[in-house]
Amino acid sequence: MTKAEIREEVLDILADIAPDEDLSNLDDSQSFREQMELDSMDFLDIVMELRKRHRVQIPEDDYVNLASMNSTVEYLEPLMKDIEKV
Repeated sequence: MTKAEIREEVLDILADIAPDEDLSNLDDSQSFREQMELDSMDFLDIVMELRKRHRVQIPEDDYVNLASMNSTVEYLEPLMKDIEKV
């Protein structure tokens, strides 16, 4: 997947987890938690959804890399480079 495809996938997951949030103005450099009302369970849902959809394993120590859209895409790119967009 490309960076743009990964970003779209993360946006899709965020839309499922927080359907009332307006994601159109999401600042990719700011923390998700600063921009959205996400709690720790929502954050775990993101990780679980990535695992379910793409079999991407994210160790708990790496959760800090999923703070913002930019850091999430950068972290996921090497893990998802060989995954085809469905």
